[in-house]
Amino acid sequence: HVQLVESGGGLVQAGGSLRLSCAASGSIYSTDCMGWFRQAPGKEREGIATINSYGMTIYADSVKGRFTISSDNAKNTLYLQMNIPKPEDAAIYYCAARDGWYLTLTEVVYPYWGQGTQVTVS
Repeated sequence: HVQLVESGGGLVQAGGSLRLSCAASGSIYSTDCMGWFRQAPGKEREGIATINSYGMTIYADSVKGRFTISSDNAKNTLYLQMNIPKPEDAAIYYCAARDGWYLTLTEVVYPYWGQGTQVTVS
């Protein structure tokens, strides 16, 4: 089993920056691919970025060029650097993990989830 704990959420000004973190523990060998998802009020949860153990990444069009996903394998930590956030980026942000290296933003294939961290954009 994998435990994921997000941190770093809070209030950020539009055009500013914020970095989210996700600490992984437990069966780390099952975290070949990790991703960030978000859910805004009244909307479905959407995948926005994912990275695999080879360092390959994909992004949703909504965040491409503004957000950067990265990982520190030595610290078992996933990051999401949010630059130039917009009001529409406000949501609860979740990290997720799955076994297997292929990249996907489809949430149903991710068995492990964190509890989420709130991001508010003013």
